[in-house]
Amino acid sequence: MHLEEKTVSSELAYQAKIFRVTKDIALLEDGSETERDVVHHSGGVCVVPLTDKGTVLMVKQYRYPMHEVTLEIPAGKLEPGEDHSECGLRELLEETGCTCKKYSYLGCVYPTPAYDTEVIHMYLARELSEPKEQDLDEEEFLDVTELPLNEAIEMVMDRKIPDAKTQIALLKTWILMQKNS
Repeated sequence: MHLEEKTVSSELAYQAKIFRVTKDIALLEDGSETERDVVHHSGGVCVVPLTDKGTVLMVKQYRYPMHEVTLEIPAGKLEPGEDHSECGLRELLEETGCTCKKYSYLGCVYPTPAYDTEVIHMYLARELSEPKEQDLDEEEFLDVTELPLNEAIEMVMDRKIPDAKTQIALLKTWILMQKNS
């Protein structure tokens, strides 16, 4: 079939804590075979916590692979079998100390579909509770910061927020807010 590849074989190449890598052989539409390395990840969720005053709660944290502190929206990894909606609410509470009364799905994003199975589900959280103490995971260190949504959008456009999930979820939120005003 056109634009389809069939898996002929798949062999575990590496098992890590949060992902595994397989070395696959794929059958191409012209009948030839090729190798495909695939990172298998359980996926994740990110949440745009939008306050009633039009600000966004964001987190600053050190991202080891990039060797820098990044500014992102709250997010986390899905546990196997976990509902992504529930995961988002859990991450919102753990990272910001907030709950929300309005919670809407913004869709999903494939951050690196060329070699990774990760799917990130995006949510918008509104009518936030007053923040309580964070309940961070072991080995998780982050600071919460609050920015006006328009300032966060400017930072995306000025290349000051390079995180893909944060860019997409903030831009979707901005468009929704413009449509609803």
